[in-house]
Amino acid sequence: MRGLNVFSFLLWKRGSLAEREQTKSHVSAVVAIACAVCLAVALGCILLFNSVSAHAGSESTTFGIGDAQVSTTSSVAVLARPVQQKSEEASISESISLTKATTRSISHGVQSIIEKKEAERRAAEEAARIAEQERIAAAEAAKAQSAAEGLSALSDVDWSIGKTAFIEEWAERIDAYLSGSPLAGQGVTFAAAAWENGVDPRWSPAISNTESSKGANCFLPYNAWGWGSSSFSCWEDAINAHVAGLASGYGYTISVWAAQKYCPPNYSNWFSNTLSEMSRI
Repeated sequence: MRGLNVFSFLLWKRGSLAEREQTKSHVSAVVAIACAVCLAVALGCILLFNSVSAHAGSESTTFGIGDAQVSTTSSVAVLARPVQQKSEEASISESISLTKATTRSISHGVQSIIEKKEAERRAAEEAARIAEQERIAAAEAAKAQSAAEGLSALSDVDWSIGKTAFIEEWAERIDAYLSGSPLAGQGVTFAAAAWENGVDPRWSPAISNTESSKGANCFLPYNAWGWGSSSFSCWEDAINAHVAGLASGYGYTISVWAAQKYCPPNYSNWFSNTLSEMSRI
């Protein structure tokens, strides 16, 4: 009986040892698996954290495993700083270059316009000067021809003084002659028309006296010269038309030939009266 009990105890003890070994084996396996899982999770977290930190451009990230500390610096941020600085400097330089180029371009364009306008102004002045010299030469030639025809008794007309002085002088003299008549105050109109057409400035005012007593007895509106069958709307139009007509059909100044053409039935008296009035202006 005692032997049976010992045998049973041995069997129980043997079974307990086996169970305990099996249990330890299971615990070791579980611990190993848990450690592996923890390590994997830790490594995953570290890699994820490092990736997020680098992507966000952090300056520096530190992490440790146990007592060891690992410090990483964002190479992207470190390298990007000089690259960004160079890019900004290049942009500023380009902007300055474009500004200078634009300024030069605008300045050059403005200067070209100024030079063109100045050249046009000088050309216009030169053309006007040449035209004035030609007008003076033509008037002097016509005056010389009239003098050769026996009209030297009339005082000289000085065309060499130029347009402005010419008009000022003869406007004053003609206004004095026409004072108190319907044509009073038209001296400038007569003088300017005479200059433009190269005609003796005294001729048209004198004819107005011969034909209508200086506009007092016009046979048609504003026609003080018995000029064809024309009427006018104002003295200015009438004066310009008459002086231009004298230049184109009768010559520089009065002459016997011009009197015969202008007033055939009574050209002798017409010539004498008109010449006398011209000498008064």
